[in-house]
Amino acid sequence: MEKRTLLAVALSVLVITGYWVIQSMFFPMPEAVPPAPTEQSPVTGTSGGPAPSGSPVLETPLGENLQGRDIALNSEPVSEQKVMIDTPLLTVELTNAGGDIVSFKLKEHQEQEDFVEMILSGDQEAHAFTVAFGTMNVQPVSSHFYVRRLSDYSVEFYRDFGMGQTDGVFRLTKRYDFKPDEYMFELTITLDGGHSVGSFDFSGVAYTLGFGPQIGPKFEKLDQRYEYRNYYTFTNGKQKQEKVTENTPVLIVNRPTWAAIAGKYFTFIAISHVSQYDLTFSAKPEPGLSLASRMYLTRPAVHGRTEDTYRFYLGPKNQASLGIYNTGQNGFNLRDMELIKIANTSGILTPLESGLKLLLTFFYKIVPNYGIAIIFLTILVKLLLFPLTKKGSESTLRMQALAPKIKEIQEKYKDNPTKMNTEMAEFYKKEGYNPLAGCLPMLLQFPIFIAMYNLFNNHFDLRGALFIPGWIPDLSLPESVFNFSPFTIPLLGWSDIRLLPFIYVGSQLLFGKVTQTPDQQSNAQMKMMLYAMPVIFFFVLYDVPSGLLLYWIMSNLLSMVQQLAINKYLAKKRASMGINTVEPVIGPKKKKKR
Repeated sequence: MEKRTLLAVALSVLVITGYWVIQSMFFPMPEAVPPAPTEQSPVTGTSGGPAPSGSPVLETPLGENLQGRDIALNSEPVSEQKVMIDTPLLTVELTNAGGDIVSFKLKEHQEQEDFVEMILSGDQEAHAFTVAFGTMNVQPVSSHFYVRRLSDYSVEFYRDFGMGQTDGVFRLTKRYDFKPDEYMFELTITLDGGHSVGSFDFSGVAYTLGFGPQIGPKFEKLDQRYEYRNYYTFTNGKQKQEKVTENTPVLIVNRPTWAAIAGKYFTFIAISHVSQYDLTFSAKPEPGLSLASRMYLTRPAVHGRTEDTYRFYLGPKNQASLGIYNTGQNGFNLRDMELIKIANTSGILTPLESGLKLLLTFFYKIVPNYGIAIIFLTILVKLLLFPLTKKGSESTLRMQALAPKIKEIQEKYKDNPTKMNTEMAEFYKKEGYNPLAGCLPMLLQFPIFIAMYNLFNNHFDLRGALFIPGWIPDLSLPESVFNFSPFTIPLLGWSDIRLLPFIYVGSQLLFGKVTQTPDQQSNAQMKMMLYAMPVIFFFVLYDVPSGLLLYWIMSNLLSMVQQLAINKYLAKKRASMGINTVEPVIGPKKKKKR
């Protein structure tokens, strides 16, 4: 009896073994063996080997619901592998741990001694473009996938998942396709529940595709002036900025054309070709990052097979890189996407800023140095505004000529303000003088100053733009003549001595001295403003981009030259009008105490 039992077991083992051998020889699984990686596109790490055949074995215990679980079916563990994608613009590192991107570097843009890293990590390795079974609040899949290298620019990760041998199995596939000369790439997510015996029931199942934890490059602080992270959606031709805080994620349910997380010079843009999904922005901090910037796309699975295509742009905010998605001259044949809107500032001053940007680019083409281009642009602006400046000075002179009569009316009707205002209006009308004429030129110059500030603070081409070697190597950053980090000046937090802020204070004081009117010289309050305001702005502008300070210094110097010319003109006109210069009142000198 015992011998029969042993014989039956041996025969059973032999039959089963023979069955699987015959099946593997004549009926192999279509996706079982990934091709070996090519020399042009190496895969680092140990090869994962073919997908297993036979009945799957659960790596983790069975659960009652797929959502939130990472239940990979596999007979043998797969070791971690790294895959490199190298294009003329990008160096991308992917891992088969989840099939995620762990590094995305821009080869044409430097960050200190390395390329700009667009996926910042905290205390742990960054994983972007993760997939979680459920919502954004569940842990993403971290199992090791099988790797199939399709070409130099395409790679596929796949793995089987399920709830058990009797409940069906589905395959999750993540395919990445890059283009040689673009910052945009395509990610295809496939959930195939019918590729094996017994289809998987996706009822009530959703997956979430997540990007994060933060877009690059590295930054010290986010303060909306030197560096920031803004969140945008673009729907029905209109761009909207979403208000996202650390404690308040924002859910978007209206399926935007695209959504973006934008920094000062670089941006991440998601374009989904999915009919139904929810989008969520999150800024919740995590260990090692003071602020995260995440985007989640949650998509319900459909019965049988779900294949979703997403396109992601991860690169610079400039016209050359973003504009091609309006013209169709790109590898994805995209048209009229209006991605360039992410690089444009909004508001009523946008046309003015765009015009100044065109002029700056024009001067740069003449002299390929953005520092000199800024100087030329400042000169042009000052020349265009000179008639207004001259008119404002003439208006001030006219006010001085009318001052005695104005003072007489004020004294006469000082007890009757209504009557005084009526008489003043009649007097101005009779003399043909507009009291606002002196202020109008200044009011018109203010929008230009704001537009200039936005231009020099945000224009992408100024990033890394050299002006003076050894002193101002990057017009988008504050310059430094001496660095004493890690030591910082108490209270101020400075670790650099900068020269441009001191030059700015000197030019501002000289400008105030030249433009000071005689009556202002005798006014103690105006004197205090003359000296106090430049000092206050010295601290405010100490860490601004050097391009902005260069503009401001040149503007002050040119304004002084203009004012000296105007002063000579006004001196002659004042003499012809019989106006005496008001000398400051100087009190008696105090005797020194003995």
